[in-house]
Amino acid sequence: MTMNGVLPDENYAICPNGYRIHYIDKGDGPVIVFLHGSGPGASGHSNFKQNYQFIAEQGYRCIVPDLIGFGFSDKPDDVDHPLSFFVECVKQTLDLAGVSECIVVGNSLGGAVAIGLALEHPKLVKKLVLLAPGGMSQTEEYFTMPGMQKMFEVYGSGDDITPEIMKELFSFGLMYDPKYATDQLVAERFQVMGLMNGHVMITMQIPYLAERLSELSCPVLAFWGANERMMPDSGIIALKNNCSNLELIILSECGHWVMVEHEALFNSECLKFFAA
Repeated sequence: MTMNGVLPDENYAICPNGYRIHYIDKGDGPVIVFLHGSGPGASGHSNFKQNYQFIAEQGYRCIVPDLIGFGFSDKPDDVDHPLSFFVECVKQTLDLAGVSECIVVGNSLGGAVAIGLALEHPKLVKKLVLLAPGGMSQTEEYFTMPGMQKMFEVYGSGDDITPEIMKELFSFGLMYDPKYATDQLVAERFQVMGLMNGHVMITMQIPYLAERLSELSCPVLAFWGANERMMPDSGIIALKNNCSNLELIILSECGHWVMVEHEALFNSECLKFFAA
């Protein structure tokens, strides 16, 4: 398994808050921003490589940041990581990239950041695409989910995380079908694991956002895997009951990564939503 040079290292925004955020910028046209989830070795490219490149070819400008603490972005170990910090870094990155309006796609942690960005900057975010977003359930509910328990087991084992351990975690926690936990994915994530300090995972603070969904003024397209092992099903009810302009797609034989396991369907549904 090759562990070197698997991730694109492209653009850096030196934000006014002093932090450096890495982002991929592909294509021309209306702007689509992709915000990835958390976990060991997470980055924008490893989450969305099967989506943003295709969508850029359809006439869109796709911006794929590495959230603060992840990928090739800065990883401060002397500050906490509340939702507002993630939102601030994304907003400052988009300002530097010349983005005044966009559609935001967010998975898991990235979904919570996308919601936070839309609530804080409604003129910036014209539409939201959410894939099992964070913040839809109470904290204690997440601890009951088998994928979350597996992740805590891996982090708490005290052993060095190997590619084999990562592959087992991804195939169990993120996917219905373990075939999607490819050697390439593990190599990408393992590369970033060598850069991470773990502080972001320890200090991450995502509030309960379900009750604020009614404040969203933009249309929302949401995806949820029926075989989700990370996010409680109460998140589906939260979306259904609180989003006033919602299209919700629930997919069978699908885990936490809709955009990987149902790549073609996800890409086509997004394109329809973008153009509507």
